[in-house]
Amino acid sequence: MRASGVWKLYASGTSTVEAVRGVNVSLGAGEMVAIMGPSGCGKTTLLNVLSGIDVPSAGDVNVNGLPLFGISDNERTTMRSKHLGFIFQDFNLLPVLSAVENVELPLLLLGTSANEARTRALEALNDVGLGDRSQHRPAELSGGQQQRVAIARAIVHRPAVVLCDEPTGNLDSRTSTEVLTLLKRINLEHQTAFLIVTHDSIIADLCDRILYMEDGLIVKDSLRSEEE
Repeated sequence: MRASGVWKLYASGTSTVEAVRGVNVSLGAGEMVAIMGPSGCGKTTLLNVLSGIDVPSAGDVNVNGLPLFGISDNERTTMRSKHLGFIFQDFNLLPVLSAVENVELPLLLLGTSANEARTRALEALNDVGLGDRSQHRPAELSGGQQQRVAIARAIVHRPAVVLCDEPTGNLDSRTSTEVLTLLKRINLEHQTAFLIVTHDSIIADLCDRILYMEDGLIVKDSLRSEEE
């Protein structure tokens, strides 16, 4: 993933808020990168632009060498579905679907056959340690288990990049550690790139690089080894 000269402006009354200001970001295959900074500095806005949820006011975003913007809405939806995975603080699982049905949904939307989608969804649940909970609905699962289902859903289509917004924000410390260990294992075993917005220094400790944001700008891009 590569972003060049990304700006995001919002109108606020008679003034304009510069939420993201000319940001350049690159994320290589298999990299795990944290975005840190104070609340309101533009971290989540930047993540929303990089994920295609928001359209930038200026700048370009490319994923696997393909443009995410300057294309039709349908083309962007297809791009996001094929190349990106998403993990949120609030899990965002569909409550009426079982764990395996939640996980297979991205594949079905891409046109994968029902049999193959089910097989791959079960494999993904096994990969996150929830093979025995495949038929449980979200309400029947703990918070940590729900986040594991969300992780399985994020990786089932083998995306190039998984974008995470405070993935441990709703979890207790022990469960957070388990989830972080799982994310790192997936990163190493599958060479999946992760870009993680977080306030948690423990997450940052697991990452290869840390991007620090202030007032819509990336003010520091440091290798983890430089922090130690």
